Amino acid sequence: MKVHRSRSVRRVEVTTDGRNLVSHAGTALLCELADRTGLTRAMSVAMADCGISWNTHDPGVVLTHLAVAIADGGDCLNDFEVLRSQSELFGDVASISTAWRAVKATASFELRQIQKAVAGAREIVWAAAPPGDITIDFDATLVTAFSDKQDARPTYKKGFGFHPLGAWCDTTGEPLGAILRPGNAGSNDADDHLELLDQAIAVLPPEYHLGHEPGDDPGLLRHHILLRADSAGATHDFVAGLVEANIEYSIGHPIDSGVREALLLFQEEDWAEAIESDETVRDGAWVAELTDLMDLSTWGEDARLICRRERPHPGAQLSLFDTSEGFRHTCFITNASALEIDAAALELRQRGHARVEDRVRCWKDCGLKNLPFASFTQNLTWVATSFVAGVLIAWAQMICLDGELKKAEPKTIRYRLLHVAATLVRRGRRLILRLDETWPWAETLRRAFLRLRTAFP
Repeated sequence: MKVHRSRSVRRVEVTTDGRNLVSHAGTALLCELADRTGLTRAMSVAMADCGISWNTHDPGVVLTHLAVAIADGGDCLNDFEVLRSQSELFGDVASISTAWRAVKATASFELRQIQKAVAGAREIVWAAAPPGDITIDFDATLVTAFSDKQDARPTYKKGFGFHPLGAWCDTTGEPLGAILRPGNAGSNDADDHLELLDQAIAVLPPEYHLGHEPGDDPGLLRHHILLRADSAGATHDFVAGLVEANIEYSIGHPIDSGVREALLLFQEEDWAEAIESDETVRDGAWVAELTDLMDLSTWGEDARLICRRERPHPGAQLSLFDTSEGFRHTCFITNASALEIDAAALELRQRGHARVEDRVRCWKDCGLKNLPFASFTQNLTWVATSFVAGVLIAWAQMICLDGELKKAEPKTIRYRLLHVAATLVRRGRRLILRLDETWPWAETLRRAFLRLRTAFP
């Protein structure tokens, strides 16, 4: 009878006499990316006037290292120790107490300067990999506070914590801005959405600003911007702000009494089949334009209302109207020209907004799952640093990676590239990082470094 091995690992002898070994070696790619795009230097400038005399560690470099640690999976300051323990590769990394001082010294002025630092580096990255016209997605999420923190409040889901609102560039996968709000902040607060819009546009390269400042002539436009949001963004003030900035919008609309009445008037034969991204028919889904059946004058003269109905999936929560009709209905408003894009194409485009849920999940995986400080201002710094972490991962994917890793989530990037071990070898004045030749993604990481250095010599 064949005996199967019942051990999960080979029995080994453990010693502590290894030399020149580096764990988490792949994080050097993110550090070098920050250096070569000018982000590290810009962070130093941003923190230059933070009011504390620094004898050894530049506070901008400290926050850059903290962002890399967060990208590597850290969710508190103690995780900063991983970089500090490998000074031969990362240089003289600050202690946890020094990192705490850098966070504590960051106030509103420094936070604005950090945004400018990231914007300057983004201009360099987008020049190397131009994204063309872009789509921006807005979405909010809830962050639970597990201890007493400043401005933590009860949430609408009967939890306790914060209700941050974020913006992502769907075209490049990178975060553009965030507002940390108390847990009881309203979902459809137009002022918050407009503030985040200003923040997101401000961090884009200058050529993307042309024509998108309030009151600009549409003829100045060099890049088209589409903004998508769920029904929380369906406020008249927010839509008016988008129209004034010459930004096309596609925003969820609630199924209210007016929509229900329009659906009852709509003819069955006028429903069009929904489509997939490859232009094939989407099974069990149809699209209708209700613009002519509703008064949309309060949304502007170009507003259109599109509705999708689909067979509900098992477990779907249906309204009484959906139950009676036998379909699940969703609606959105847009100001896209009816002559250029039909309803089915617009619905497909709006469906892409669902990717923002993945962006939110990745954001929480890059530091937002836990806001570690009691002070609201210090948690603002943590949120800003977590966004820098997300930006570095997105830029690395844009410039350095291809295939499935180009769209992989942070956890996959960590397990395959960032957490790889290596040997650090000195040859003359050269420092060589020798990756394990048996590691399946060793060649991918080597090519990533080559692409980075080719794009930013």
